Amino acid sequence: MRTGVQWYALYTKPFWEKKVAGLLAMHGIEHYCPLQRIQRKWSDRKKIIMEPLFKSYVFVRVPEKEQAVVKQVSGVLNFVNYLGKPAIIRDEEIDTIKHFLNEYRNIRLERMEFNVNDRVRIISGPLMTLEGDVLEVKHKTVKVLLPSLGFSMTAEIDKANLIK
Repeated sequence: MRTGVQWYALYTKPFWEKKVAGLLAMHGIEHYCPLQRIQRKWSDRKKIIMEPLFKSYVFVRVPEKEQAVVKQVSGVLNFVNYLGKPAIIRDEEIDTIKHFLNEYRNIRLERMEFNVNDRVRIISGPLMTLEGDVLEVKHKTVKVLLPSLGFSMTAEIDKANLIK
């Protein structure tokens, strides 16, 4: 990680996530707009579309001094704040989102309050070596907490592939 460069979450206008990502790219600002493949069905056809995983969120990786420039980009409403300052998103959480999107389809997000539960490391399978806070374990479904964002991601992971 470059010194002083952190990931932050931006609030965007509704349905502007992809537009904001394009504008950030035009300004040379490092960004990440997580997209997942969704099958939509109309009366006459089915189509696969790329839909933002986080509604009204785009992530940027910038030094603190460039935050004012980011806020000037059309469609950006503000940084997501915590205690009055832009909330820093850990690199590990961005990596976890990328791994989930690469390995799983139909990911569900749930807005939640954080509760600290068991900390686990995945020891086998596509998400091997990742760590997270497990919120719920059912037959083969595990919820992993993204604490900086206040979301959990749910994916199918065999319980045999987890250790505390």
